Amino acid sequence: MMTTTSTSTLIIVVALIIVAAVAAAIWTSIHRKQQSVRLQKRYGAEYEREVARLGSQSKAEAELVKREARVAKLTIVPLTSKEAAHFAQAWSRLQGGFVDNPGSAVAEADSLVKELMTARGYPVSDFESRAADISVDHPNVVYAYRAAQAIALKNSRREANTEELRQAVVHYRTLFSDLLQVHPVPVPVTETPKPRLAAHS
Repeated sequence: MMTTTSTSTLIIVVALIIVAAVAAAIWTSIHRKQQSVRLQKRYGAEYEREVARLGSQSKAEAELVKREARVAKLTIVPLTSKEAAHFAQAWSRLQGGFVDNPGSAVAEADSLVKELMTARGYPVSDFESRAADISVDHPNVVYAYRAAQAIALKNSRREANTEELRQAVVHYRTLFSDLLQVHPVPVPVTETPKPRLAAHS
């Protein structure tokens, strides 16, 4: 038979386990809500897109967290001033050639964006992987990348009209501009010359 002391100890232990379980459940619930708010705020339309695509808020959030973990392992770097100038000039040439050959300009824009992503440190694999990686650091412009890609695919089948091709270039430009980050150039610190005292006569 259990003594009164043993029974009391058992009750206390069980009560502590229950309290710990309830506390853990409350903490988990709060953490999930905070994470949901953070992800919705950060990803916006991309969050809604993933919920619709996966059919579940929890699955969408798990996918977005997985993206963040993957991109965190990458070495994403800004461009040097020389690299940025190269890309800016390349874009100007591309845009200048749109009137003569809009279809070619769209294909070139797609290639230039991939080249820029590579220079920044993003792996260039299939489109969905690229868009997923871009969405982590550039969630507000990934929609433009998806829209541009859809028109580029249509263009590859020779089904896109000139206005759609123009829109594709605009969409590519949106992402291109967001990716065109440059290393800050340090401003040299110079000492302010001390005023010379006038010689007394």
